[in-house]
Amino acid sequence: MAVVDGMLHFELALACEVFGADMTGVADAWYRLSVCGPSAVRVGRFRLEPDHGLDHLRHADTVIVPGWADIGQDPPAELIDAVRAAHGAGARVASLCTGAFVLAAAGLLDGKRATTHWAHTRELSERHPRVTVDPDVLYVDNGSVLTSAGKAAAMDLCLHLVRLDHGASIAKTLARRLVVPPHRDGGQAQFVTTPVPAPGNHPLAELLPWAIQRLDHPLTVEDLARQARMSSRNPGRRFRAVTGTTPLQWLLAQRIHHAQELLENTDDTIDAIATAAGMGTATTLRRHFGRTVGVPPDTYRRTFRSRTRPRPNDGGQHRQGER
Repeated sequence: MAVVDGMLHFELALACEVFGADMTGVADAWYRLSVCGPSAVRVGRFRLEPDHGLDHLRHADTVIVPGWADIGQDPPAELIDAVRAAHGAGARVASLCTGAFVLAAAGLLDGKRATTHWAHTRELSERHPRVTVDPDVLYVDNGSVLTSAGKAAAMDLCLHLVRLDHGASIAKTLARRLVVPPHRDGGQAQFVTTPVPAPGNHPLAELLPWAIQRLDHPLTVEDLARQARMSSRNPGRRFRAVTGTTPLQWLLAQRIHHAQELLENTDDTIDAIATAAGMGTATTLRRHFGRTVGVPPDTYRRTFRSRTRPRPNDGGQHRQGER
């Protein structure tokens, strides 16, 4: 993590909670978090002692750049140079909130789509015209460069990185510890009436759990409206207000997430998982899964096969040589 005077403490602390978590017994080879900065730095009301200097960033696999407090002031050259050098050395670089201004100053967002806190998207676009700024999403993943919107969206991006590196089950376990939603898709709108709806505290509080328990059924908008006792025109508006997306897009995201967990934690065939996730056929699952996750289901399973939980009917023992 790159830190200098003038960064926002909320995003910095949030990232520390995610990547510095003690996941012993839950995940293999968890992150080794180092805070890198020029001697002692002032972060909001707090004084922070870095573990290493900024030059240590070039040894990192992933560099997190927290929010930059004063966007009217250029980030320090030493920070820009260190972040640019780390990316040049092969690091994945992710900014949280207004940390996008640091990445833009380093030239890492040129020709790319990016986001930041909605209140500063116009400023980012005007100051860096080569960046395609999207004000309507929670985060943007360009592969080696990622950006998040403000505050809570920084948590969404951090959990997205965990999901990429360790799989959906581990990300869900960590999210449960942090008492946050395990997965809000990056394309979800920043303006959500209830960004993190509490149980029983929004119009879909009973409908969403009901739908998640029936993902193996061919649910329609009319089915959702009937269950919620509302007209077929109302679910779209309610879903937008609560989840930031449409009912069918939300259902697809839940089906993909359920398929990820089954791929990680069961020996079920792709056909069986397609049925359990409500995709109907393996062909349909592969099409939607590949488009959403970026890899085929078989590749995902080989990458994120659970190594910490016993599989069904194996007596708690992993099969010889299975990873």
